[in-house]
Amino acid sequence: MKLTLRVWRQQNAEAPGAMATYEVDGISQDMSFLEMLDTLNEELILGGDEPVAFDHDCREGICGACSLVINGDAHGPERTTTCQLHMRSFHDGDTIDIEPWRASAFPVVKDLVVDRSSFDRIIQAGGYISAPTGTAPDAHATQVPKPDADSAFEHAECIGCGACVAACPNGSAMLFTSAKVNHLNVLPQGAPERETRVLDMVATMDDEGFGGCTLTGECATACPKGIPLPSITAMNKEWLRANRKVRR
Repeated sequence: MKLTLRVWRQQNAEAPGAMATYEVDGISQDMSFLEMLDTLNEELILGGDEPVAFDHDCREGICGACSLVINGDAHGPERTTTCQLHMRSFHDGDTIDIEPWRASAFPVVKDLVVDRSSFDRIIQAGGYISAPTGTAPDAHATQVPKPDADSAFEHAECIGCGACVAACPNGSAMLFTSAKVNHLNVLPQGAPERETRVLDMVATMDDEGFGGCTLTGECATACPKGIPLPSITAMNKEWLRANRKVRR
């Protein structure tokens, strides 16, 4: 496959950025998207140019580091992570636009790399549970109803990639925050901090500069792990319940 790549190049957060055009040839349909970028970078290095900076780690679709907007879609045309996107999703002669996440709360570090530490601060604001120390409790000591366990696992699948923010026209982090709130609040182990958790995490999300949610649904559509849109509704109910309790 021969492809034309239009890649966002930006030296740092303060420098102006622009799209740069590159031609790559000999791309196999079995390559992953990141392997294709590796091929581009090898050619740039051999030509004496600076390689394109992009985030990646596990390349197995479980860490969320590979955050790219491809032809206007977060992670590309398939509902998966960028590292699990393969070049058979494209055609010979295609022009592919590759950009970083676009959100004020995700400032560009360089080229396609953005700073997503705002997500870490949201988790730090309330993403913990009280746990007794000492010997491990018996597995059946705290019984969890099957629907609650299923819901907790569903929300815990969030990998914090930020696709929900990149896809949202408002740059909202509500889907991410709701996943982190709900996967703890639905379990009995998360009950002691249930109210403070949702209040603190939502407040931190607002302080980080993410946009407001208007339930357009783009976040759930782009989420590679399928976090459902009703997760946001569940968190809103938790927030209203906790807010009323605090006001009393």
